[in-house]
Amino acid sequence: MTKRIFRSICFVAVIVFLASVILFMGVLYEHFSNVEQAQLKMQTNLAAQGVTNEGIEFFRDLKVADYRISWIDANGNVLYDSKSDIAEMENHLEREEVKEAIAKGYGESRRYSSTLMEHSFYCAQKLADGTVLRLSISQHSIFVLLLGMSQPVCVIFAIALILSIVLAVRVSKKIVKPLNEIDLDNPLKNEGYDELSPFLRRIDSQQRQLLRQQDEILQKENELDTIVSSMNEGMVLLNPKGKVISINPAAGKLLSAKADCIGMDMLSLCRKLDLQEILSNALQGEQGERIISFNEETYQVDANPIVSENTVKGAALFFFNVTEKENAEQIRREFTANVSHELKTPLHSISGYAELLKNDMVKENDRIPFAGKIYAEAQRMIRLVEDVISLSHLDEGAADMKCEETDLYELAQNAVQSLETEADAACISLEISGIPAVVNGIPRLLYSIIYNLCDNAIKYNSEHGKVIVSVENEKNTVVLSVQDTGIGIAPEHQERIFERFYRVDKSHSKEVGGTGLGLSIVKHAAKIHNAKLEVKSSVGKGTTVIVTFPAHKKWS
Repeated sequence: MTKRIFRSICFVAVIVFLASVILFMGVLYEHFSNVEQAQLKMQTNLAAQGVTNEGIEFFRDLKVADYRISWIDANGNVLYDSKSDIAEMENHLEREEVKEAIAKGYGESRRYSSTLMEHSFYCAQKLADGTVLRLSISQHSIFVLLLGMSQPVCVIFAIALILSIVLAVRVSKKIVKPLNEIDLDNPLKNEGYDELSPFLRRIDSQQRQLLRQQDEILQKENELDTIVSSMNEGMVLLNPKGKVISINPAAGKLLSAKADCIGMDMLSLCRKLDLQEILSNALQGEQGERIISFNEETYQVDANPIVSENTVKGAALFFFNVTEKENAEQIRREFTANVSHELKTPLHSISGYAELLKNDMVKENDRIPFAGKIYAEAQRMIRLVEDVISLSHLDEGAADMKCEETDLYELAQNAVQSLETEADAACISLEISGIPAVVNGIPRLLYSIIYNLCDNAIKYNSEHGKVIVSVENEKNTVVLSVQDTGIGIAPEHQERIFERFYRVDKSHSKEVGGTGLGLSIVKHAAKIHNAKLEVKSSVGKGTTVIVTFPAHKKWS
């Protein structure tokens, strides 16, 4: 590449030199020609003044070396010529400069002689008597001048050629040097050439693409680390020997592992036999799952083998907290058992009374009481089933029920009116106070909250007791309170009264005939309305249940 650059520089230098010489000579030749033409015009003007003043006598002692002077009359005949015999000269009337001088007073022209290889410049000026004075001068052509200057031109050419060779060597090395010193790690920082920019940009683009891919890989690793670190589930990765190679914070906290546990045997972190068993199976290529207790909580532990190319490369342990799931399952089992028990008792009663009636073993006077007991037990079953259905509906979120603006005070009045008969039968005074208060909610569920609270307040009240229902607006909330003067609730039972089928006094509950689901319905309905439940009670002094609803906003 250096040789090609060297030859190219030398060739260009020679061409430029020759072109410069030719152009320079041409411009210089034209310049001096114009200067000589101007001088000739000036000499013509001076000579014309001399001839006008002295006539033919002006030429008598005139010595002119460079110029040729001709004096021509108005008919084109030569009266005087400084170079030739006038007798032998032809008529000059048709000469261009003479014709122009006669017509305009002054004329000039240029003529080239191919024989002599000369340029001749002519200037002619018309005198006052009608004659024409013409001066001319000859100039060698540019080729003759170049031939005459061949020796100095050759010397200059030789010097220029030597300088070109020297400079070409240095320049070619200088041109190639940046190519040899390109920093491919930082392509765009090179002081290179514009012609290399696409190549360098391509290299830079590929490098940036590689860096982006590297960043993406690092980002995915960081994301994976972040996900694994923020997982609530524990995760432990083990090598084929059962040693820890990675553990996330959740698993570390669960197993009480220290920061330097990497590389430790899993047996040293947890000695539970169930865990060791499924881990051993996983390292042999078998998946395993066990329910194991850690710190009074229940976890589902999954052990999965890590297989690559049909070879077990390790195992992964996952710890899922299933405490709530187990508790929910326990509650479900208890709920099923309670419902079964609650249904079985009235069914036995109904079945017994019906059997007696069927076998005609009841006296005529006892038939109506028997029928009343069957009806009462059937109603109890109906209420229980309705409450179970309501709870199931509330568990699903009651999405099919429509919210609307509802006056809680008006609903409270309706509930109180519905329970007045029951309150009178139990010798309970039922009162309501407050002001209209609008909430955005499901009227049916809001009514069930008020009704169940009032119903419980009546059932678990003292004889000749009192129930006070109050609805008030407080800042941005609507507060419903149901206060009774009944038996009260001990502190250890207050947090559990909203559980399904939970009874503080089971014997009393049987007497009043409750299903044990009323307060559970209240809790779920309040949750759907984002309401807050609060219980204030003292044994023997009564209970107050406060439900705080967010007030409905009226937009202007």
